[in-house]
Amino acid sequence: MISVHGTPRALDTPEFAKALGLAALIHRTRVHSTMDDAHALALKGAPAGTLVVADQQTGGRGRGGKQWTSGAASGLWMTLLERPADVQAVEVLALRLGLTLADALDAFTDAPVRLKWPNDLYVGTGKLAGILVEARWRESLVDWVAIGVGLNFRAPDDIPDAASVRQDVSRDAVLRAVIPAMRRAAQASGPLTESELSAWDARDLVKGRRLAAPRAGVAAGITAMGTLLIVDQEGVQYHVRSGSLIFA
Repeated sequence: MISVHGTPRALDTPEFAKALGLAALIHRTRVHSTMDDAHALALKGAPAGTLVVADQQTGGRGRGGKQWTSGAASGLWMTLLERPADVQAVEVLALRLGLTLADALDAFTDAPVRLKWPNDLYVGTGKLAGILVEARWRESLVDWVAIGVGLNFRAPDDIPDAASVRQDVSRDAVLRAVIPAMRRAAQASGPLTESELSAWDARDLVKGRRLAAPRAGVAAGITAMGTLLIVDQEGVQYHVRSGSLIFA
């Protein structure tokens, strides 16, 4: 078992990688960014199913270059390398991963995990985890995707609206739950299915709430292609593909 209080033990044993269904597992004590390390490994030909995990990141990041607090032994900071072939699936991968992670993490939280479009997981009003998917292309084909996940085991002191898994949870247990599920999500094809849309709707933290940005209006759910639907005061429906949500 791995404690997040104190010095975590090394993860990168062949036995543990095999148990997680990985091609390779690289564990670092301290890195600038697991995302950067995963991209560097991919450039050298690392196979799909390569996972980089760090006890601490000094330059962890989220969408739009935002910093992700990744203190020593306070969470799970990792990037999974995959090489999907379906472009449509890559376009909705962050949302599909959100659903997958929420299902897996429910067992480790005191309340059901909710989803905030496009890539955040919440427990109550606190942010539990974030997902960052960065794709690298070779002409019109995806060469690889780096799937970064930051998950709080201890809510950062400097972020008031943060959540964490329960204090009795081990990193081993979380990895055993989430990695096989993430790999299945990364290997799925096509847009979101009806069952996935229904599952998202059940966890949607945003639907029905009034937004000031990325467009003023009321959130009305998501589409199979991962766009956010926003209805303005005139009843016009818009499809939003990117942007950060600001509640009105």
